[in-house]
Amino acid sequence: MVMVPKIKLTIDGKATEIAKGKTILQAANSIGINIPTLCHDPRLEPFAGCRVCMVEIERGNTNALITSCNTEATDGMTIRTNSEKVLKTRKMVLELILSDHPKDCMTCEKCGSCKLQDLAYEYNVRESRFFEQPDGGVVNDRNPVIQKDTSKCILCGRCVRICAEIQQDYAIDFKNRGFDTETGTPFGKSLLDTTCVLCGQCVSTCPVGSLVEKQAVGKGREWEFKQVKTTCAYCGVGCTMYLNVTGNQVVKVTSKVGTIPNDGNLCIKGRFGYDFIHHPDRLKQPLVKKNGKFEEATWDEALNLIATKFREIKAKHGPEHIGVFSSSRCTNEENYLAMKFTRAVIGTNNVDQCART
Repeated sequence: MVMVPKIKLTIDGKATEIAKGKTILQAANSIGINIPTLCHDPRLEPFAGCRVCMVEIERGNTNALITSCNTEATDGMTIRTNSEKVLKTRKMVLELILSDHPKDCMTCEKCGSCKLQDLAYEYNVRESRFFEQPDGGVVNDRNPVIQKDTSKCILCGRCVRICAEIQQDYAIDFKNRGFDTETGTPFGKSLLDTTCVLCGQCVSTCPVGSLVEKQAVGKGREWEFKQVKTTCAYCGVGCTMYLNVTGNQVVKVTSKVGTIPNDGNLCIKGRFGYDFIHHPDRLKQPLVKKNGKFEEATWDEALNLIATKFREIKAKHGPEHIGVFSSSRCTNEENYLAMKFTRAVIGTNNVDQCART
């Protein structure tokens, strides 16, 4: 086992010891000191694009401002995260970001969960001295699940990086230069005409209202949703996800960074494939065929019928004429029960599972 060497440093007067190779941001978080960020996502490589995470470090007789998300902490370093110089710089950075950002928080889908809104409140940034009416707006893209508003983009690059680093699809990137810079698809194509797989990872990492779930637009604010923790059943990975529910309706599906095993990542099925829940054709009761037609039955009636049929087949043809197929959508415990049922109850080894290799 390789022992990682430790280094000592001081943050806001608190002496701490961390593993060598950690960033200043990680060191501060490890002792409960919060440093604000906008472009940072722990799933991604540090980017240092928003400059909100600036801290002050001592360098001899002078101090310097550096970004904490991508600067490696060194032994003996003395850091201040809340000095007057730091707070003044952060406020200026927020003013610059807000100089090209709409002031429509009251109607924005991200209101209540927008990191930019939270920081503007924390640092009391009510106006921007550099404000100009932002260009752009909602992009007319025929894809069914992702809505993009270019006027709200703060160029943090999180959508671009998660598409490249995590999904490795490279469907979106930075375009143009200077004040015309934006993120988007090549030549303004629809996401459907690119390598995009509509996983919604870009939506999950966007800190503002530039990228949102299309189906959830106008259906409620973050504080109105009851989040129900559950496990995705589309495959055997078992991703943790949260159903955002209001009025007994699932409005959208999200996940959280740090959850096991998916760390906040979901595929297109897990994130957007929930429309079957409220579909009018969804079966909610067992159906039993009577006189050539399917009729609704109770669970006891349906299970008793199945047990009776199993007994009849086993008695007439023997257990080897019965086989059981399980699914990777089931939990390990459910697959184990299927195996035990087949071997102990039916009396056959004819059991298989779709994910068998």
